[in-house]
Amino acid sequence: MIEEIIFAIGFIILAPFIGALIGGIDRKVTARMQGRVGPPVLQPLYDIFKLFEKEKAVVRNEVNFYIFSYLIFVVFTGALFFSGGDILLVIFALTLAHAFLILGAYAAVSPYSHVGAERELLQLMAVEPMLILAATGFYMATGSFAVKDIALWPEPVVLTIPLIFVGIVYVLTIKLRKSPFDLATTHHAHQELVKGLTTEFAGPTLGMVEIAHLYETVFFLGIVWLFFASMPWVGLAAVIVVYFLEILVDNTTTRVRWQVMLRSAWLVALVAGAINLGVLALL
Repeated sequence: MIEEIIFAIGFIILAPFIGALIGGIDRKVTARMQGRVGPPVLQPLYDIFKLFEKEKAVVRNEVNFYIFSYLIFVVFTGALFFSGGDILLVIFALTLAHAFLILGAYAAVSPYSHVGAERELLQLMAVEPMLILAATGFYMATGSFAVKDIALWPEPVVLTIPLIFVGIVYVLTIKLRKSPFDLATTHHAHQELVKGLTTEFAGPTLGMVEIAHLYETVFFLGIVWLFFASMPWVGLAAVIVVYFLEILVDNTTTRVRWQVMLRSAWLVALVAGAINLGVLALL
């Protein structure tokens, strides 16, 4: 119990700094790919500090409540995951967090914000089937939904559910808001003026969204690591390779229509998830 609490507190304290470091390296690598020098590695932290120094300004007061709830549930999601909790509860908490983010965008009186909220809802619909299939795959491979039990499994779970791992990597592009699936909002400079989901967020409100993104990045990379948990250093190498591939895809593809995103994500979930689970059921 004490160990679980330590891991949860460790995530809450360290994840924003780790996420910011990952984001800073992301910007550096992206800049190099584009022939630029890029900002300092700690630039994501500087941006967040600057946002919290700005005046509080929201279109409607309830927006702050929704965004704060989004941040709290994202933190809860990651803390539950890294403390070894039930992976189904982790997925449900993450879904609830994004429901609050969508409500916050809808509460802002802006057509761009509303379009962004609708696209975020579509992205949620695209990702959820693969996440549920992944949780099912973890259970069929280890006999438990508990993240702690999955992490302590004597062999890498990826050997049992390799197709589900491929599916998770595919939808990770959506969750990290990377091109070609950065439909709801993006961090690319050429879309800063009209950022869809976060168009009407500013100052501390936008700062909370950015902090939540840092927590989410660490959480999703933690899921990638979980497939290799019995070999921690191999898992770390897999996380680095997967994130580099995400950056590469982000810089070599263009945004697709939401129909393509939704159909492709469901197709990957159907093919990768159903086939892998079907094979496990027959063994």
